[in-house]
Amino acid sequence: MVITKPANEEARLVALEKYAILDSDPEQSFDDLTLLASYICKTPIALISLVDEDRQWFKSRVGIETSETNRNIAFCSTAILQSDLFIVPDALADDRFRDNPLVVSDPHIRFYAGAPLVNEDGYALGTLCVVDRTPRELAPDQQDALKALSRLVLAQLEFRRNLILLKEALTDRTKEEHERQRELVHVQETLMRVMGIRRP
Repeated sequence: MVITKPANEEARLVALEKYAILDSDPEQSFDDLTLLASYICKTPIALISLVDEDRQWFKSRVGIETSETNRNIAFCSTAILQSDLFIVPDALADDRFRDNPLVVSDPHIRFYAGAPLVNEDGYALGTLCVVDRTPRELAPDQQDALKALSRLVLAQLEFRRNLILLKEALTDRTKEEHERQRELVHVQETLMRVMGIRRP
């Protein structure tokens, strides 16, 4: 399957990298949102999917064991091209997906709904999506809830990134303070030597 990539793909990948989240350990804050999406939309599968250069990687998942798939077969590759919720009511009836390995074999996707995770700079990092093995629709209130949850996922991504930046800044500041202290001690010792003062 040949996929269409976003026009801003290069910058999008740079933006995704700045979140330092790919291949990170599971986190309860993300798992809670995935669980809620599955519960509200009444689907056996829900995922927070981040679309990297050649793969989609799942930060959080409910209902499947695999942690990533090839981007060429990822429904989310199409979802990140959309500005709103992307819904496939029946994948077998959709020319874009009917021959997809994820449809014709495990996990046998028939229904997909994905809300793109678009950051404040306009880059679609991935999706919060729900999947079912039978054709179906999402009720309007479920669609609204999925979009609301996707905004919470994005907020959590931003919070996590800001926390990393803050820790890095504090580490840098601590290093700078230690360096200044060493310089002061060096200056003090030099002055004492010049003045012939012995350290007590």
